[in-house]
Amino acid sequence: MHLDHAHTHHGAVSADAHRPDGTRRALRIGLGGPVGSGKTATVAALCRDLRDSLSLAVVTNDIYTREDAEFLLREAVLPPERIQAVETGACPHTAIRDDISANLEAVEDLEDTVGPLDLILVESGGDNLTATFSKGLVDAQIFVIDVAGGDDIPRKGGPGVTTADLLVINKTDLAPHVGSDLERMARDAKEQRGELPVAFTSLRGESGVAPVADWVRAQLAAWTA
Repeated sequence: MHLDHAHTHHGAVSADAHRPDGTRRALRIGLGGPVGSGKTATVAALCRDLRDSLSLAVVTNDIYTREDAEFLLREAVLPPERIQAVETGACPHTAIRDDISANLEAVEDLEDTVGPLDLILVESGGDNLTATFSKGLVDAQIFVIDVAGGDDIPRKGGPGVTTADLLVINKTDLAPHVGSDLERMARDAKEQRGELPVAFTSLRGESGVAPVADWVRAQLAAWTA
């Protein structure tokens, strides 16, 4: 079994691909997951991998701060005008699923000011296994967990794990140190998700974010087809 491979089928790209003025809008991909799973580091790695071939931007969500946006700015993964921060002031669920107006405004501002864009990544604040994005906000969702959180997380399920278009199991390099069984996690994820794809990643490893970047490219290819 190739633990670092993500299949590129079963995407959820189906919404109207055009803006009101008739121009093609950016593909929007949401990234959610528990606190500390590596969402912001994954976003940063995706930006570095994709920025030379795609026009992209990022919207971050934090409850009371701009910390994730500031991390991306410090890392210089994109020019500052391509990064927008949303301070949700409440549970992250609210801003990505229930009242998405602030995120939609940020997305539309980016398209207006630095567009045309190919891709906008919308990162949720750290949340639990029930976090999902409104289909009115994103076209596909990535859910990021990590092996240090316990190898029973895929088995526990929850909407984030079971329904995300791509499940990323991150920090595989830590598995020997925290007693996580990657083969077991792969089996449990398969049982919970059926044919929906799973990617195992170590941002410190040789393949890095490549399995996720390949999946994003496949979604974009379907979006522009």
